[in-house]
Formats: sequence, structure tokens, C-alpha cells
Amino acid sequence: MMNSAKSIIAPFAVGFWRLLEWQLTDKQCLTYLQQCIELGITDTDHADIYGQYECEAAFGKALKLAPQVREQIKIITKCGIRPALEKKGLAGKANHYDSSKAHIIASAQQSLKNFNTDRLDALLIHRPDYLMEADEVAEAFYTLKRQGDVLDFGVSNFTPSQLELLQARLDFPLFTNQIECSVYQMKALDDGTLDQCQRLFIKPMLWSPLAGGLLFDTQDEKASRLVTVLEQVAQEIGASAIDQVAYTWLNKLPSKPSIVLGTSNINRVESAISALQLTLTREQWYRIWQASTGHSVP
Repeated sequence: MMNSAKSIIAPFAVGFWRLLEWQLTDKQCLTYLQQCIELGITDTDHADIYGQYECEAAFGKALKLAPQVREQIKIITKCGIRPALEKKGLAGKANHYDSSKAHIIASAQQSLKNFNTDRLDALLIHRPDYLMEADEVAEAFYTLKRQGDVLDFGVSNFTPSQLELLQARLDFPLFTNQIECSVYQMKALDDGTLDQCQRLFIKPMLWSPLAGGLLFDTQDEKASRLVTVLEQVAQEIGASAIDQVAYTWLNKLPSKPSIVLGTSNINRVESAISALQLTLTREQWYRIWQASTGHSVP
């Protein structure tokens, strides 16, 4: 029974994929990070390609202003996606995935430089690679682990069978499977992903927990159904906003996920954390499920 990763991931992480869009100075970025730490959120989510390969370095510049902050956080980053027109002289004619040993190691080493750190707390394969050689990925992981460059490893957007394949080549548990899941996007409930996480004691990380803002699209029929019910439930449980209900719905999942927040607004972060004090009954949880699916349970 592999459960060493069980207590590693916190209920919330802060995602920095929009860091450049936030247009923060290095000092402002550091201040925001320190505010998150004060609120108890210390897991930070990144990827090499975010911001066209510039977000990691921007975050690293902020960390450089206060090196001691590095010891207060976990840096979780991803690699494996290679756009058609890559920077730094790496050309290509088609977007593709690369889970080769050489690429994984090179990406990790570049991330270390970007973050101005001596280790990554976790490295995830960003997307499933149809050409993935599980043994080769395992070799890359073992090399990085042996060198002390990366402490834990995981995957992102993997199907249960893809995770099972890679896990079979490792003698340590994968850290997480970072997947899309929200009250709007519930695919993971039925495709076996969350069942597998619970079975293997892997805490999933959930990206786009508010459906990338689609939840608030008044022209979307599904979103409109959801908002109506979310507002009703918010009144019933004392939530101050429907996003708190959406987070509470995710928090009730038995796999005990970590929710990746994608905001630079510290007030919204505080609101998300407050959702940990809220609870849903099974009936309320299924009312929201019904609003999303458009039908009752069988």
C-alpha cells in the first residue's frame, strides 16, 4: 500500500500560469506569495512552458528578493510539452510531446536555473505522450532523484492506464495526477481517474476548478443551471459566494484533492480558504451534480 504521498499535498495550491498577465513587479509578486504563505498556502504550481517559457524565471526573480522564502514553499512544475515554435533556438513544425529521458532531465535543470533553487519539490509530466517509453521516463526520474534535483515526481492529465503503466516502473509512489475537475467539468468522476487516486492514496491536483471562468458565462445553459443551484446552496450553508460552494463541492471528493487557484487577488484566496470551514450534505452535493449533468442519478 503506497501512501507516502498522502500527506504531502495541501488542500490548496497557487497556480502561476498567468503570472505575466498579472503584470506584477518582482516585489509585488513576492508580496503576493508571502501573503499566500501567511494564509497557509505554500504549494506553488508552475510549468516550463507557461508564459512562453518566461513564468518560471519571473517567479525566480521574485524569490531572489527574499531567498529565505524558498524554504517556506514547495515548487511544483511540469515539463513535456513542446510547442511548434519554441524559444531558445529549438524549432519545430508541429506541437508535440517529449517524454524522453534527455528532455525531462534538461527541462528539470533549466527549471532549477529559472527558479534560482537547488531542487524542485515535484516534477510532473505535463501531458500524456503517446510515444512515452515508461522505462525511459523512470530512468530520468531516478537520475534526477539520485542527484537531488527533484524530490518527488508525478503526472498531469494522465488516464488511469497511463498512470498505472508509469507507476509499474517505479519503486516509489507518484506524487499526484494533476487533472481538470470542477462542478462544470466532471469527467474525472466517471473515467476512473479519481477512483485510482483513492485506491493508490494519491491526492490529485485539480486545475481550472471554476472551469476557467466558464462557470460565470451567463450565455451558457449549463453554467446558468449550475449558478442557480450554487446560489441556493450558498444561502443554505452560509457561503459568501458561489465559488466557495464550488470549492466545497470539490473538497468533499473522497480522494481529498488539492485545488489549484489561478488568481492574483488575495481576497479570493482568503475566500477559497474559508470554504474549508463549509460542508455539504450528500443531497446538496448531488443537487449540484444534477445541475451540471442535466439529469438525476439513475
